[in-house]
Amino acid sequence: MGNIYGYVRVSSIDQNEDRQLIVMDENNVPKGNVYIDKQSGKDFERPQYKKLVKKLKAGDLLYILSIDRLGRNYEDIQKQWRILTKDIGIDICVIDMPLLDTRNGKDLMGTFIADLVLQILSFVAQNERENIKKRQAQGIAAAKAKGVKFGRPEIPTPDSFDKFIAKWEKGRITTSEVLKLTGLSKSTFYRKVREHNLIKK
Repeated sequence: MGNIYGYVRVSSIDQNEDRQLIVMDENNVPKGNVYIDKQSGKDFERPQYKKLVKKLKAGDLLYILSIDRLGRNYEDIQKQWRILTKDIGIDICVIDMPLLDTRNGKDLMGTFIADLVLQILSFVAQNERENIKKRQAQGIAAAKAKGVKFGRPEIPTPDSFDKFIAKWEKGRITTSEVLKLTGLSKSTFYRKVREHNLIKK
């Protein structure tokens, strides 16, 4: 029998991976063989996942808590599953879904059922991701409609800004001096100059 590994993923650094780690411990996965990524599951460009795949050899066993911990993109999940189980030759156990345990049902029917369940679950994972994005966009649109502003608050233009522009245009003051005196960024300064000149016209 090969080595036992575990893969844990949380979507951001402020999320807690404890539940997944407890499950890995319950399944006797050695602590040194648990690989953790703290980033989105939108693709497989994750440093710890890449390290794990390089370690895996035929006959190894990989535990993941649920299929969405592996990823959230339907086609990518299918592709990675094939790479892991067919190309490398490992077994995968999805703890939350006993039907997705490649150690069981190695016959044609077992493989067919596992492939079918994988397709359904990976589709659900992607669909949920798209729904989350849709809900976020709707929430932002609703907040904007209520007057909620996003991003950093804009630095107010000084009352004497017209004088600064006049001096700057005549070369009596440098751009860096204007930025220091007004507290504006370079891009904001140039934008305000354009707006100022349009108003003058």
